[in-house]
Amino acid sequence: MIRTAKGEQNKNITEVTEFILMGFTGNADLEILLFFLFLTIYFFTLMGNLGLIALVIGDSRLHNPMYYFLSVLSSVDACYSSVITPQMVVDFVSEKKVISFIGCATQMFLAVTFGTTECFLLAAMAYDRYVAICNPLLYIVSMSPRVYIPLIIASYAGGILHAVIHTVATFRLSFCGSNEVSHIFCDIPPLLAISCSDTHINQLLLFYCAGFIEVVTILIVLLSYGFILSAILKTHSTEGKRKVFSTCGSHLCAVSTFHGTVLFMYVRPSDSYALEHDMIVSIFYSIVIPMLNPLIYSLRNKDVKKAIKKVFGKRLICE
Repeated sequence: MIRTAKGEQNKNITEVTEFILMGFTGNADLEILLFFLFLTIYFFTLMGNLGLIALVIGDSRLHNPMYYFLSVLSSVDACYSSVITPQMVVDFVSEKKVISFIGCATQMFLAVTFGTTECFLLAAMAYDRYVAICNPLLYIVSMSPRVYIPLIIASYAGGILHAVIHTVATFRLSFCGSNEVSHIFCDIPPLLAISCSDTHINQLLLFYCAGFIEVVTILIVLLSYGFILSAILKTHSTEGKRKVFSTCGSHLCAVSTFHGTVLFMYVRPSDSYALEHDMIVSIFYSIVIPMLNPLIYSLRNKDVKKAIKKVFGKRLICE
């Protein structure tokens, strides 16, 4: 909706009070198929992530910092998907794909919060693996609650701060023309594209803030795994090497898929944005990756697989 009012000099001023999320298709038959597809993805995302949290809480063998980080990551993934997927699924079967101005700002704030928090958590998890592999005798001391709890809190604090910066900067702009957002949710680039204000500062802010976070978190991951690789090369035990690769492989897989899509989406010149293609990338990192993470960590982690077998084994016995 666009509200028209008179300014001080009797000039009509249009003010956007709600946005229309255009999505990526206008085909009604295809949207029905997409409705069931993404509803299924959302179901498996919640089931996988909440199930992983329940396993960590319920199995005493998983009560260590590595799995505490994993359970927090699962909660972030579940929330991240919940911010975007329900609205998108409803829009597939709605004639008016409308979101209010406040709703749009809230969705952006939460999406940026959980996306940035995931970046910091993946870096913290890489540091945790470095301590566990390179200093195993000091692991309990080095990753005590006094260490891993502040790391988790700092990850959330960094996510919230980053979200506040971009949400305030974006919604201080004027939206006085089209209110049609060529995207599946209220993301920063498509909103900047329809603003009638000068967005140069916002684009620089997005590039440098996202770039700084990406550089810092990726650097932590690379340094951590550089030390881990050095430790592996000094190990003569084949079984020890295999265990390290099994433990770290799932995390490296999650890191590479997440950061690869985020870098493509945000850390590039503003004139290279193609909103139609970027929607596909957004779907991947905000909807598909949260579903894949529980599979990545459970399929490549012996302790998680044992916990799953233990749970299902008990159920089979009871039945």
